[in-house]
Amino acid sequence: MKYFSLNENAPDVSFRDAVVNGIAPDRGLYFPESISPLAKEFIDNIENYSNNEIAYEVIKQFIGDEIPEQDLKEIIEETLCFDFPIVPIEENIGSLELFHGPTMAFKDVGGRFMARCLGYFNKKEKNDKDITVLVATSGDTGGAVASGFLGVEGVKVVILYPSGKVSNVQEKQLTTLGQNITALEVEGAFDDCQDMVKTAFLDPSLAPYRNLTSANSINVARWLPQAFYFFFAYKQLKDKSKDLVFSVPSGNFGNICAGMIGQKLGLPIKTFVTGTNVNKVVPTYLETGEYEPKPTIQTISNAMDVGAPSNFIRIEKLHDFDINKLRKNLKGYSYTDDEATRAMGYLYQKFNYVAEPHGAIGYLALKNYLKTTKNTQGLFLETAHPVKFMDVLFEGVAETIALPDQIKAVIDKPKVSIKISDYEGLTDFLKS
Repeated sequence: MKYFSLNENAPDVSFRDAVVNGIAPDRGLYFPESISPLAKEFIDNIENYSNNEIAYEVIKQFIGDEIPEQDLKEIIEETLCFDFPIVPIEENIGSLELFHGPTMAFKDVGGRFMARCLGYFNKKEKNDKDITVLVATSGDTGGAVASGFLGVEGVKVVILYPSGKVSNVQEKQLTTLGQNITALEVEGAFDDCQDMVKTAFLDPSLAPYRNLTSANSINVARWLPQAFYFFFAYKQLKDKSKDLVFSVPSGNFGNICAGMIGQKLGLPIKTFVTGTNVNKVVPTYLETGEYEPKPTIQTISNAMDVGAPSNFIRIEKLHDFDINKLRKNLKGYSYTDDEATRAMGYLYQKFNYVAEPHGAIGYLALKNYLKTTKNTQGLFLETAHPVKFMDVLFEGVAETIALPDQIKAVIDKPKVSIKISDYEGLTDFLKS
């Protein structure tokens, strides 16, 4: 499998080079040269396969022969060490819970998969210089990447996060592990962190000091395995006769884009729904046809505080850069903090279900869409455990939540971070 830059001004590369480089020299995101649908027989009989077997069938074409079959299966087995249950909420609506992994966020899948791919390439090639994984986080990415790469030989991780704009639990997950993990606390928003990361990849002055790669969803090894759980969800459906819709709370749009890869591979998904907070660049684009990135606005659903979503260009590519095709497959809605809070309260009081603000927005978007259709069932993605958002949950709900073991392990550890205010601060650190 070859990967090409969506800016179309860089050489095609292998899966290995796309993973190690993170981003193309022309600042474009890598995209697979082809997507071949899986056999209909496999989709129709998906209940007969284990999650590991499903994941292997989904991902193998994107890797080709660059990782041998047995090694790839071992990577998948180590990645998928937790469950992805559907919790019924009301008629035709369920929650797909993606937070049962080590850091209690959906990004555990991509973080663990990428870490093991990079570890495989490093071990095989016996590089003299460590690889530095540079990653920006608006919330859960940092913790998932830190956990996934913790102790991986030959890899150092540098995480940039916006000061004061992640939850206490999220901050502890990315600032307390030590070893090969370093957290840089940035004065600014997530978009500032993301811009610094992209700039650093193409900065020739850093080449003598670091071999840089990215672990954000711009990296194909972080992005593509997120398609797994759309297949796992389809496997669990008891009634496959109804049209299926996924509602994905979205920030950088890597997660929903991976779902669209699943659709291209043959999953019978009718359409996708994206719910955003007031950072609503994509819903506005779907409505007006004008794509205008905006400065980030801080909200209680902080993982979606993204004003310039990197992965949206991949979504456009999947729809041939045709807004009419995209509008048929993607519906967009946005919600305020007050609306998200009321939705959390409604889910708890009506259905005894504890949702966090991102999942609550996914629920609201799904409810809105289902008003327009018949014979349809929908799943909204719960992307993080509610314990990460104790201070913004609906009144009285936080007291009902016991701290999971994954959180107990870090919550009382001292935070260790390095504060920077600009790109020069990042380069000074990387050159030190």
